[in-house]
Amino acid sequence: MTSSPPAPQEPPAPVAHDWPVDDLRGLEFDPLIHRLVREGSLSRIRLRFGEGEAWLATRYEDVKAIASDPRTSRALTVDRPVTSMTPHMVAPPGGVGRADPPDHTRLRRLTALTFGRKRVAALQERTEELVGRMLDRMAAQGPPADLTEHLTGPLPAQLIGELLGVPPCDLDQLQVWRAIILSSNRSQQRGDAIKKEIAGYFRAMVAHRREHPGDDLFSALVAAHTEGGISLPELVSLAVMIVLNGMDAVRNQVSNMVYALLTHPDQLARLRADPALLPGAVEELLRYIPHRNGVGLPRIATEDITVGGVTIRAGEAVYVSYVAANRDPSVFKDPDRLDIGRAEAPHLSFGHGAHYCVGAILTRMEAQVLLSALLDRFPHLRLAVPEEELRWRRGSINRGPEALPVAW
Repeated sequence: MTSSPPAPQEPPAPVAHDWPVDDLRGLEFDPLIHRLVREGSLSRIRLRFGEGEAWLATRYEDVKAIASDPRTSRALTVDRPVTSMTPHMVAPPGGVGRADPPDHTRLRRLTALTFGRKRVAALQERTEELVGRMLDRMAAQGPPADLTEHLTGPLPAQLIGELLGVPPCDLDQLQVWRAIILSSNRSQQRGDAIKKEIAGYFRAMVAHRREHPGDDLFSALVAAHTEGGISLPELVSLAVMIVLNGMDAVRNQVSNMVYALLTHPDQLARLRADPALLPGAVEELLRYIPHRNGVGLPRIATEDITVGGVTIRAGEAVYVSYVAANRDPSVFKDPDRLDIGRAEAPHLSFGHGAHYCVGAILTRMEAQVLLSALLDRFPHLRLAVPEEELRWRRGSINRGPEALPVAW
């Protein structure tokens, strides 16, 4: 009697990388994801907070596959302590960032007109006006001047404030809340307390806008809430998401762009010689700059999924690294080099799939207007201090300089 062959055994799970997500200087690239994107396939990671392990996709095609796969869920991360780089989940539950279709589709549709091409094109003249005024004040003060104080900080804050209908006198308080929520060094208790404060602020705004509507996104959301199209927790969460991304991400991205150009004089000279390169230069800067530390929000597999030869089991957590995908050497030639004339695959800095950043068009417009006006106004713009003396944000999700002193 012959014995049956033994059942095939699954290969052992790869050893997880403990990823502390250390603070990095300037635009230094995280060494772990730099290595993983070159090793190929998915990896296992453990971050400082939360529980267990998660998969991490770093290769361009793997990242796109997972980000667009309807079998991965953001909603299932609510109340689940997935291994994370922050002690508290930045995106609040009930919001568009942690929703799946059809709720995600419904919530995203409410903001589409505000951040669409027509509305952003109409907003460009206002942006140019604001930038001109800010540069006038900076020029009047004289060098050196901190660009984050005069331009890259106040511009996105004022634009988002006007879009949402936030009174100008409240913008400073929103900036304080923004900095605390996006910190990776705050306790969960502190983070939760701040979230309650900012939620209370927007709940009060709902009551005010219900009686005194305006021509702004928040008034439109309140009207949708009154008609039953969005719940109050969803409305508040959506407003918080717009504030965090509009104020913080844009501030740091554009600051990083200026820094990158000033520290790559050959690329800056190309751009000055041919201003028509600006739209492509913005895209290359978005690809090249590691705009965030670590990874964003996780997803949970709702069934077994095979990506890049690796099977993610149902119920397992998976992260995608858009920053790593933007440096994939199988997609981008010499990916660690800044080349404003690059014409290759689209970068993934705004994400991919259903959760593609709703503010991408607005961010591009702000960056192009700001860089164009800044370089035109100050043809001899330069750093006012040696590179090694610049102070960079620490313990924060989004990367960028604390201050960017320039002279001209």
